Amino acid sequence: MFLRISVLVPDLFRGNPWRKGQDQSEFEQWFSSLSLERVANDIAMTTKWMADEFLAAGISKKLNLIGFCFGGRQLIEILARDKQAYFGTGACFYGTQMNPSLAAEINVPVLFISGDNDPFCPLSTVYEMEKRIEGSRVVIYNGRGHGFAHRPESPEEDEDAENAFVVMRHWLHDYLVVNKG
Repeated sequence: MFLRISVLVPDLFRGNPWRKGQDQSEFEQWFSSLSLERVANDIAMTTKWMADEFLAAGISKKLNLIGFCFGGRQLIEILARDKQAYFGTGACFYGTQMNPSLAAEINVPVLFISGDNDPFCPLSTVYEMEKRIEGSRVVIYNGRGHGFAHRPESPEEDEDAENAFVVMRHWLHDYLVVNKG
């Protein structure tokens, strides 16, 4: 059986993403330049559009959310606000500055993927989120830092990135096909 996944990727940064190799001392200034309200509105708008389109076409009853870095943080915030129950699960790759108190509001399991050397995604936060969100799972890659799955810098990181995507595909399969919401 095939697993067909439709993906919508909004440009949350409107052309100003955090760049690979950018000095970490610039992170707070860059982050403060983002309008979190605008980002939340962009995500809400695209979520509603996609849910309406898919439901009208009879394609899916639930959406699944995947977030990397800042998008991982947004994933947590979106799932906590999902009162319409649009989402069936989430996959969070090394979410930055996640708020563990939001976990109590999340009603779907989340897969957390991170490296143990990630300065932006503390393992204590990831494990706390896993504990608070029923059915969630944490997968940690030893020796890996921030962004290893979408920006591998060595053959070993590339191998771990491939593995992380396989883990995510299995997770999504379980919630898209096996546990159809």
